[in-house]
Amino acid sequence: MLEARDATEALRISEGHEGPIHLLLTDVVMPGMNGRELAKRLTSARSNVRVLLMSGYSNPIAAHGTPVLGASFLQKPFTPEGLTRKVWEALDT
Repeated sequence: MLEARDATEALRISEGHEGPIHLLLTDVVMPGMNGRELAKRLTSARSNVRVLLMSGYSNPIAAHGTPVLGASFLQKPFTPEGLTRKVWEALDT
C-alpha cells in the first residue's frame, strides 16, 4: 500500500514506485488537483491501474464533471464491509 497526503504527492510516489499499482482509491474532491484529474494522470502513465473514486456528494458527476472512464464509485459514508466489497469489485473489472 502506498499512501499520499495529496494528489501531487501521489503522482510523485507512483513515479518512483517500480512495482505495479493495482488500485487507486481517492476522493473526488481534494484541494489542488481533484481525484478525477489524479486518476486521469495516473492511468495515462499506468494503464493497468483500477480506479475507485469516493465522495460524500450524492451526484459527484454533476458536481464535478465527467467521470473517469472505467472508474468505480463509492458513496460516503461507507462501512468497512462496503469499502472491502467495492475494492474487490474494482479489482475484478
